[in-house]
Amino acid sequence: MSEFKYGLKSNRLMNTTPNSIQIHNLFISHSWNYDNSYYGLINLFNNRPSFYYKNYSVPKDDPIVNAPNEKRLYWEIKKQISYSHVVILFAGVYSSYSVWINKEIIIAQQEFRTTKPILAIRPRGSQRSSKIATGAADIVVRWNTESIISAIKELTY
Repeated sequence: MSEFKYGLKSNRLMNTTPNSIQIHNLFISHSWNYDNSYYGLINLFNNRPSFYYKNYSVPKDDPIVNAPNEKRLYWEIKKQISYSHVVILFAGVYSSYSVWINKEIIIAQQEFRTTKPILAIRPRGSQRSSKIATGAADIVVRWNTESIISAIKELTY
């Protein structure tokens, strides 16, 4: 029996083998200064019955601490993305001003033999979104549980 811890960096608690269910490995790009969307998405996933995932993101409460410089941080984020099936971007306008979202897009699209699919999520109630995020995405959805889960499933397998 495999057991997965419930929480921000892992799956829900389950008492079944990983082979009998579909587990989605996700990297959720986000800014620590705008982390409400990140935690909202985690809550959405955690409250969704029968949706199992592993979170390979780098949240504020579990930072990469062994990166003494930007080059090493890039490598560490690349390592986290390498484990993921889907890279999720928040398509808020603030994403257009993020240095790291561009690097994460480059990693997903150019650093692996097979590109990592990108899902962009438009913010709730927002009329404007980041052209950088939406332009890089394989699928763009609004903040809606069914749309997000369906897009992840479509991009995963």
